[in-house]
This record gives sequence, C-alpha cells and structure tokens, in this order.
Amino acid sequence: MAAVSQALLQHPVAFNTQKQTPGLSAARLNSISVPATKISAKKSSNKQHRIFAQQLDSHSLQPESRPGDSCACFAATITVPELVEERVDYNEMAEKLIHRSPLEIMDKALSMFGNDIAIAFSGAEDVALIEYARLTGRPFRVFSLDTGRLNPETYQLFAEVEKRYNIHIEYTFPEAVEVQALVRSKGLFSFYEDGHQECCSIRKVKPLKRALRGLRAWITGQRRDQSPGTRATVPIAQVDPSFEGLEGGVGSLVKWNPLANVTGDVVWKFLRTMEVPVNALHHKGYVSIGCEPCTRPVLPGQHEREGRWWWEDSKAKECGLHKGNIEVTEGNNNNSVHAANGAGDLFTNENVLRLTREGIERLASLKERKEAWLVVLYAPWCQFCQALESSYDEVAYKLKSYGVKVAKFRADGEHKSFCQERLQLGTFPTILLFPKHSSKAIKHPSEKRDVDSLLAFVKTLQ
Repeated sequence: MAAVSQALLQHPVAFNTQKQTPGLSAARLNSISVPATKISAKKSSNKQHRIFAQQLDSHSLQPESRPGDSCACFAATITVPELVEERVDYNEMAEKLIHRSPLEIMDKALSMFGNDIAIAFSGAEDVALIEYARLTGRPFRVFSLDTGRLNPETYQLFAEVEKRYNIHIEYTFPEAVEVQALVRSKGLFSFYEDGHQECCSIRKVKPLKRALRGLRAWITGQRRDQSPGTRATVPIAQVDPSFEGLEGGVGSLVKWNPLANVTGDVVWKFLRTMEVPVNALHHKGYVSIGCEPCTRPVLPGQHEREGRWWWEDSKAKECGLHKGNIEVTEGNNNNSVHAANGAGDLFTNENVLRLTREGIERLASLKERKEAWLVVLYAPWCQFCQALESSYDEVAYKLKSYGVKVAKFRADGEHKSFCQERLQLGTFPTILLFPKHSSKAIKHPSEKRDVDSLLAFVKTLQ
C-alpha cells in the first residue's frame, strides 16, 4: 500500500478536489464572512494531500488480498474540505463594543482584517487613529485623499506623521481629466455658486471608491458629536452601506469607527497626552479641516462643522464620504429635517411680523412702499438662523422708532425655489431690505449679522 500512496502523491491528478466557495449575501447588510484562518487552500494543498495519503495507506486502499491478484495502482477520488468561513454580525459586534475604548476597538479591527484594512487619514484630529494603531503593536496601513486643494499645513502634517510613525501614507488622487473638465467649464470656485457636491464627488468620493476597492475594511475618525444632525447614530462597526470592497458587491466592505462614542475634548486630551503631531491650523481656530477654499476658523461657541461650506444649508455639511451614516427621514424634505432636529419656529418676538407666501409676493411686486421693510428668509433647522434670532429680535425692537417694518418668511421646503428665483436666496439666512422708493430688494451683503451691522445696513439704505 505504501507504493500506492507514493504513486498518488506523484500523480496529484488522481485527486478530484471539489472546492465550493460560498457567495456573499447582498441582502444581509449586517453581516459578512470572515475567513477563520489565513492559510489558503492553495498553500495548504500539499499538506492536505500528505494527510489524505496517510489515511489511504492505513484505511481506504486496503483491498482484501486474493491469490493470483496483481497489485495495480488506481485513481481515488478525494474531496478536500473547504476552509470554514465565519459569518460575523456587525450590528451585534457594535453593541458588544459600545463601552470599549478606542484602543480596544482598533485592536479588534486590525486583528480581524490584517493587511486588508486601512486607516482613512484626513490630516485633522483623526491622527488619533494612527496613534491608537501604533499602540496596538500591530502593523497597519494608512491612506489619504489628496484633492489638490488642501492647505499647506495639512501637507506638512502628512510629512510629520510619516516620519514619526515610519510609515508611507497611500495617497489617492482625483482623475486629472475630470478635474480639468470641471475647472474649464465652471471655474475654480464653482462650488460657491452651485454647491460643493459636484466638486467633492470628483475630488473626494470617486477617489475614495477606487481606494476602497482594494480593501476589505476601513477605519474612519467619525464621531457622533461631530455633526448631531447627520452623524448622531454612527455605529462602532458596520457593513458599509455605500461603498464596495475587495470582493465587490453590496456588503463586501466593513467600516470601523473607533471614535464614534468619544467626544472631541476627549480626543484632544489624548493627543496632548501622547504628544501627537497635529495640524497647525488647529492653533488658528480651525476645528474641522477639509479643502482650503471650503474651510475656515470657527468662533468660540460655534459648532465645529460651521467652519465647513459655511455658505450652504447646515443640513448639507457632508461631502459624501460618509453618506451611509447620514440620517434621512421619510420624505427627505426640509420639514422632516426640521422635525428630526426638534427645532421650533424662530423669530417669534412680537416685533417681528410673519409673512405668508402671498404677503412676500405682494411686497416684492410693489413699486413704492409706505414703509421700508427688513425681511429675513430663514429655515428653523438652520444653525445660522438659530444663532441670528436674538440679534434680529433686538434689531426689530430698535427699528420700531425709525418706522421700519421687520418681518420673517420661512423659505425652505416648497417655498425655497421661489425664493431662489425671485428673492435672491442663496444660503440661510438671507436678509433683504425693501426700501420705500425702490422696487428692487437689496440683499445684505455681509456675514456680519450683529445688531450694529444690521442697523447700519438699514439706516444707510432706507
């Protein structure tokens, strides 16, 4: 029988290995298969052949000997067992990890995915992720999206991080042809006119898609307190609902958010304690940092996301990289956003009149008016409108003695397109002055909306 076993080892074609690869279920977005071992069937085939040959030697190929029979080598059909794949429920895992530290979560992510996972680094306070990865003692990868519009300070931080951690950041760039077409057709700053989504799609979202197709998991610095209106329910771990991973198809990529339950002040205490290099812009009033034209410092007391795309509605302060975590209520309209944020109406002071659609249309159509009117076009859910409320109420009180009417008109939802076409609405809030002797409304040109600035605006032009 030893001769038979040896013959089989020399002629592996005699084995009929039947391999069955279980497919991913696209319908199950809460779970994904993870190999239980890193040894592939290909690499272990020789070892398996030796094991089965030994089994054949002692059991399978022991026919009863009969006089006159000749010993002949014959082929045997052996089924090599498939490596077991373990299906992980990431909703359940996220619940189990909810009280774990970012370090423990990082260690879990790196241990599960090895070289098939990478940290997404934006050049801001998410440098904390890299420090946590270092502390696990495990090897890790880092990638970043270079949009071509980043601040010099961000590029400087990239260099510092690479030197400190002895790593090479895997940079991903937008397609030159697409950037060229956008700039040639719309200019370098089109996002100030028609929104940031088109530019972000070309410079950030599409490059991210390409980067993620080479991974089975990625790690982000998302926190629930970063943007309460859109990130309030960010999970610690999830099957990515928006992007595809290495194997392709829905459910092929896992997204880890180790900082989900950590607040910004805790992250900064960690960075200072560990003496981690940070973006120099943080020392100049910047909190949330993105591309140079779309990022600015915030004032004390302002939310960190108010420094991003400040000319747009507060609900639109996402670039598309984390669209799977943005809460969308039924109907996806501004009224539903208002309800979700729990905001009541604004400018309810008795000195502020509420205009109906018919009222604002009539006011805009008048050639001459008995009094000048100051009108704010607003949306109750807008953070900037909320911040304006006390100043606007005070302006209304002070303008009573000047014979100026002060009013408000809710310009979101079904009225938004009308206000954009007829009333110069760009972003919320928009403040208009309707003078007594002019048919055309004058738009307040500045973002300085304090009491003195608004009073000067009215007194100069009424």
